[in-house]
Amino acid sequence: MNSEINRQKGFFHDLEVMTRDKRDKYLWQKMKDLLGFAYDNSKAFRTRMDKAGLAPRDIKNIRDWPLIPALPKKELVHLQPAGPDLGGLLTCSAGELRHVYLSPGPIVDPEARHKDYWGFAEAFYAAGFRKSDIVQMTFSYHFTPAGLMMEEPLHEIGCAVFPAGPGNTDGQIEVMTRLGVTGFVGMASFLKIIADKAENKGLDLKNDLNLEVAFVAAERLSESLRKELEERLGMQIRQGYGTADLGCIAYECPEKNGMHLSSRVYVEICDPETKKPLASGETGEVLVTPFNPAYPLIRLATGDLSALEEQACPCGRTAPRLKGILGRVDDTVKAKGQFIYPSQVDEALKNLSGIRSWKLVVTNPDGRDRISLHVLSSGGIDSVTVSKAFQDKIKLRAEIIVSHDEAGFHESNQKIEDQRIWDQ
Repeated sequence: MNSEINRQKGFFHDLEVMTRDKRDKYLWQKMKDLLGFAYDNSKAFRTRMDKAGLAPRDIKNIRDWPLIPALPKKELVHLQPAGPDLGGLLTCSAGELRHVYLSPGPIVDPEARHKDYWGFAEAFYAAGFRKSDIVQMTFSYHFTPAGLMMEEPLHEIGCAVFPAGPGNTDGQIEVMTRLGVTGFVGMASFLKIIADKAENKGLDLKNDLNLEVAFVAAERLSESLRKELEERLGMQIRQGYGTADLGCIAYECPEKNGMHLSSRVYVEICDPETKKPLASGETGEVLVTPFNPAYPLIRLATGDLSALEEQACPCGRTAPRLKGILGRVDDTVKAKGQFIYPSQVDEALKNLSGIRSWKLVVTNPDGRDRISLHVLSSGGIDSVTVSKAFQDKIKLRAEIIVSHDEAGFHESNQKIEDQRIWDQ
């Protein structure tokens, strides 16, 4: 362990410690600039404003921002294929982008060419990553932006990155021991799998591994799992919140008392029905406006539920904090780091004759997501066929449960049920 590195103190830039007055002025200037640029250059945004009878001049201050109609994340599925440049959502041509990703599922995620496009550098610094750390990146580098999304900000800090990607637990352990890896980025559940296997190989987790810091995302982190891993590995683990559409939204600091809003976004907590802001402390849907002129997703309704904490944080960062992700407003579920939409499951099963209905259930025995797909069949279908169709489309594995008895199959009207239990 490198005792000379202080992973608890310091800031990546001065934006993290602005006074409330300066923060409000900074945010409004960013929002105002984005509003005018998006209206002039994004056909999809201009259409949204025109339908509401609004022009940029009608949005005079932050208080007017909720007048702009929200953009539900699910609408991206229908908007993007509707025309060139992702249905007019882009303000540039697709060929001017740096990367274009297609997450497992129907949504395209563009990456423009400006520095730290996804905005995770301040999040990694707050989590304790420092110059000269050797970081093992276990998010995927194929189709999805996760791996490169998280790698670029580490270079901004001055870290070296080993692009491991997911899976291959034996190889992950070999890299950690051979290179003296000090940082881990990925899902906490995968870090636990690595730790368990390393111990089974006879390794001493604190002496044979050099891990000091981890940044985890893409799944909910329970305090019991965090505590277990921090104690077993002798490291600190912090989490962040972001999406492939929006980049970094919020992140934990050393205090672990919520997730500070990133300086690169404006976040509202709104009534899920009206999309109007709620009072501080109330639980509502997270609406995010990233300051991204290439892909201006203004007031994107994420479908996630949270609440804001405005009290000062001992770490010195002045941005309000999200009180974690408290649930979903619809029947979409995020499992194993990926959103699953009912329309995707419908598409996966549409060519299988004999399926009358289906229901997806997500549980988390031992803290690991498990997906079960229940199908009601009139006969002539087996679980292997269903499993292959599901995995080919969704890119995730599911336990398939075939039923021929309709009695008791429809216990609720929801097509997707999140039955995971989270400890505190």
